[in-house]
Amino acid sequence: MSTLPNGAATARSTTKMPAPSSTNSSSGNGLPSRPPPAVTPSPKKDDDNSPSAPLHRATSPAEVRAALSALHAREASLTAHLSTLLTGHASLTRSLSRLDNLRAGLGAQVISARSISSNMLASAADTAARLSGRVRALDLEKQRVEDTLRVVEQVAELKACVAGVVGSMGAPQDWEAAAGYISRAAKVPDDIVRGGFAAAVVPTVEVPDPPWVTLEQARESLCALFMREFKKAAAEGDAAKVTRFFKLFPLIGRGDVGLDVYGQYVCQGVAGEARASLKEGSAVAGGKGRKDGVFYANALTRLFDHIARIVEAHGGLVERHYGSGKMVKVIERLQMEADVQGGIILDSWSDDRAVDRRLTDVRSYPFSFLMQSFLPQNRGFGGTPRVNSPALGGQTNDARDSEDEGVNMREVDALLVEIAVMLEKWSVYCRFLAGKCRDPESPDDAPLTLPDVLIKSNLSRKVLGKLVEPCNSLTTFFFRRSVEKAFQLDESPSGLSLNMSKPIDSNPPFIISAVDVVMYIVNTVIRRSISTSQRAVIDSVIASISSILGADFVGMIQRKMRDDSYPRAAVQGNLPPEDKVVSFIVLINSLDMANEYLARIVSSFLNPSQEQHAKPLHDAFPFKNEAAEVALRLNNLNASFSAKTTELINEGVRVLFSQVIKPRLRPVLTDTFRDADYTLSEDELADLAAQNGQTEDEVLDQVPRVFEHGWDALMRPVARLLTPRTYTTLLDLTADYLARVLEKRVWSYAGGRTSAYGAIRMERDFSGIVGVISKGNYAVRELFGRTAQVLMVANMEDEEWEELAAEGDGGAGMQWVLTEEERRRARSIVRS
Repeated sequence: MSTLPNGAATARSTTKMPAPSSTNSSSGNGLPSRPPPAVTPSPKKDDDNSPSAPLHRATSPAEVRAALSALHAREASLTAHLSTLLTGHASLTRSLSRLDNLRAGLGAQVISARSISSNMLASAADTAARLSGRVRALDLEKQRVEDTLRVVEQVAELKACVAGVVGSMGAPQDWEAAAGYISRAAKVPDDIVRGGFAAAVVPTVEVPDPPWVTLEQARESLCALFMREFKKAAAEGDAAKVTRFFKLFPLIGRGDVGLDVYGQYVCQGVAGEARASLKEGSAVAGGKGRKDGVFYANALTRLFDHIARIVEAHGGLVERHYGSGKMVKVIERLQMEADVQGGIILDSWSDDRAVDRRLTDVRSYPFSFLMQSFLPQNRGFGGTPRVNSPALGGQTNDARDSEDEGVNMREVDALLVEIAVMLEKWSVYCRFLAGKCRDPESPDDAPLTLPDVLIKSNLSRKVLGKLVEPCNSLTTFFFRRSVEKAFQLDESPSGLSLNMSKPIDSNPPFIISAVDVVMYIVNTVIRRSISTSQRAVIDSVIASISSILGADFVGMIQRKMRDDSYPRAAVQGNLPPEDKVVSFIVLINSLDMANEYLARIVSSFLNPSQEQHAKPLHDAFPFKNEAAEVALRLNNLNASFSAKTTELINEGVRVLFSQVIKPRLRPVLTDTFRDADYTLSEDELADLAAQNGQTEDEVLDQVPRVFEHGWDALMRPVARLLTPRTYTTLLDLTADYLARVLEKRVWSYAGGRTSAYGAIRMERDFSGIVGVISKGNYAVRELFGRTAQVLMVANMEDEEWEELAAEGDGGAGMQWVLTEEERRRARSIVRS
């Protein structure tokens, strides 16, 4: 092989294919046979990518042998590939032969199908096409006949209606029949009425005019007649005759005229009722009836009730004869009259009650007591100055003049009650009309929406200007003045003392009287505002309550805590005066109970019970999303007030702890551990007990017993006065402080300063102390977790400690609050 010339190896690798058999040269159905695989000629020219290129580049015998080996391998691969192709050639040939046979069979079937189509079905298709054409022609002819008959019938109906109208309007004067004939004629299409056929057939000698002219003249004549008779019946008060002619307007195509004249009729009744109410009230007591506190509210109520009765009683009649939704037209006309009469009532009320003058008075009210209470110079007084005190410069004994400064609170409250009643009636009226004006196709559970007839009405704007805005201003003044007066007349509970031997006559909680008064006013104001069912009132009132409670109410208590009752010792190192401590505790209680009272008030409105007979919010505010918005504002009021009071309560409890509890805890701890010696062994402790004439158990129980005595003397008087929540907060602060003190004391024995028996005693003593502190509040024990774990580690046996150390932080299910270094340090407490 090495002596072959260039290209010989390539030529040798090319294998000759056997000649194709004669059976494959052409198929029986004329298909050409597959051509034999093409033989790739040997390359004439060597290049770098040819298989023989390595041989040509060989410069040594080793490279030649390597190139020849590669060529032999390629030759073997090509030979195997060609063998595979030849093996599959026979199977492919057989498949092609079967396809040729199938093609021949399908060709015969195609010829048969074409023969059937041309010979058998062609005549049937022609017959079907002729029949279909004739059927369409017959249908067209039938449709034309039916259309002609329909036109003839409608023209005959039109002729009968025209004759009936003329005949009924003649001597019989049967207006119902005439209107009925016109209603029947209205059902005939207008193109037929005005068509040439009708114009030629319908006119007669008696009625020569075209039918549309005759019918239009009859409509005009009957409309004028019906209006005249309707007004005559309305003037005579003949309700039956009014109803009779009212039902005839839609039959002659004059429904709008009927609704308009009917609206005028019912509005006359509304106006007459309103004027009668005002005159009747004015006539009572010789013209002084308008001074009655419920007169104008009753007048407005009668106006709304009268309109509601009209809509309720006549709505069915209008809907039945005029069509669905037509009552809205009457409601619009009624609302126009309500705008006039309601406006007169509100204007008269505003003038009679001098609302503008009262608004000017309340907006200029100085709130002198609140303002002076927050001035810096007032901090020197021993307490909040009372009414007519020299601090206020009072020179008169007239308490009302000095307190109200020209504004009578009773009159303001009566005015607010009257406004609330009128707004409530207005809300009920709006809800009623919204239900009557809602889309009949809307689902029953769909929320109400205020109709445009009310939104755009003059009375709605009048209610906003004459009732809603004064209500907001007067309510804000009323509530702030009530808060001011509550603090002016504030009283603290008497007979309170930190001396447990002195009984307390009053019942807890011990709070200032201003809390009860203010929260009662809060409940009253919110309930009154919700009764109006007005979002504008609720939004303004709740915002005002939140602002006044946060600024004035909480601010006054904070000032008292800071300036009047701060538990500061008169002499450095002494305890604060008892009266200061008691007063400070009462103020903390007052904030806590105010927080609880407001939460109860808000909850009573959000979740009313049957006992309270309170109206649920979704009943008071039925329009879309209103109830949810009101509930959100109430929750925000509670959350805002709670945040402010809780912050001040926590600060007050911290002051109480730092100024009262903490200084007295130090001597308690000193007495507790005065005789505790944890360096003694068990025998030494027994000898000491014998020397002091005590038993060993008495010595062992001495530390918890002394601590409990000092703890009760310190905490029980305070717990007796504080509310449960504030005492829990104080206990947590105290326990946290003691936990750090006890832990520090335990670590002071690190370095082997206690005996093994002393560590056991220490763990027992500290456990007893924790038990005393957590009595009644087991959760406090968690604060002493570090101390407990330090003593536990210190008292472990060596084997137990080694096993626990080997298990790591998660061993034995232990939740460690100590680090690994602290645990190792705890092992050094007991001297080895």
